[in-house]
Amino acid sequence: MKHFVELLHKLPLRKHASLIALIFLIVLSSFLSPYFLKPRNLINIMRQVSYTGIISLGMTFVIISAGIDLSVGSVVAFTGAVVIIAMNSLLTVLPNELMVLLAGILTGIVVGGCAGAFNGIMITRGKIAPFIVTLGSMAIFRSLTLYIGNAGEIQSKNALYGKFGMESLFGIPVPVFVLLGLALLLHLILNNTRYGRYLCAVGSNQKVALFSAINVDRVKFYAYTLTGMLVGVSAVLLGSRFNAVSTSNMGLAFELDAIAAVIIGGTAMAGGRGTVWGTVWGALILGIINNMMNMVGVSPYLQGTVKGLVIIIAVYVQKQKQ
Repeated sequence: MKHFVELLHKLPLRKHASLIALIFLIVLSSFLSPYFLKPRNLINIMRQVSYTGIISLGMTFVIISAGIDLSVGSVVAFTGAVVIIAMNSLLTVLPNELMVLLAGILTGIVVGGCAGAFNGIMITRGKIAPFIVTLGSMAIFRSLTLYIGNAGEIQSKNALYGKFGMESLFGIPVPVFVLLGLALLLHLILNNTRYGRYLCAVGSNQKVALFSAINVDRVKFYAYTLTGMLVGVSAVLLGSRFNAVSTSNMGLAFELDAIAAVIIGGTAMAGGRGTVWGTVWGALILGIINNMMNMVGVSPYLQGTVKGLVIIIAVYVQKQKQ
């Protein structure tokens, strides 16, 4: 028994806690519902998770830098609306739907990046707290979205855009491949580049980072800009799924899902450490929890309660570990 306990202490349980929790949740869910492990249900979970999961990857970088971004949901709606309006305008002068689609994807990344850069400039140059800046921009971008769409739905005239959103490779939806590809890229950036080391240093202790000749403002600015670009990618994928944007509902509460996935994945809310793959596992955990609540008949209005409790519990556990 003594040797068994010593072995448990040697295992990297803390490092892989989110993955272990994910495996446990999958096993538990398979017992609670016979339909959980059906391929169709698993594919549906992965598709749903991919949209907020992509945003969570950027949120990981922001939270590691000891920041926060509450505007991601509103930026999703704003970017999605601008993309469709831009494509509809281009179709009148450029009949090639594929070129219009590519232009729309590029527009989404640029617009999302500009929104993230706006947050980054206000935080670094304006010296305003991230919570206040992103709370304000959350209201700004949602308001602009409602204005340009007259608080209604904006439909895409590009038929290829709708087909793109429903495409699959080997039976797996395209957004899932995008999520995994971006996760791999950002994992390499965080763990194998100078920027990744600087990001963790800034989040751990900003003053020490300054004394170490690290450009703290630039590191933070890049984190928020990256998040905005990933929000743009998610907006394009989500808008293409429905071939439309609901200006009042699109991206609603995405910031809650993104933050929850990052915290569940083991990233410290105080900044300084975190993992990209942990965030992916955290997003999957949230997706499975939502799926199981629907299967067992829990009211969808209570899902926000569960997410809120999960965030509080995850932060509490982090504090106890520290």
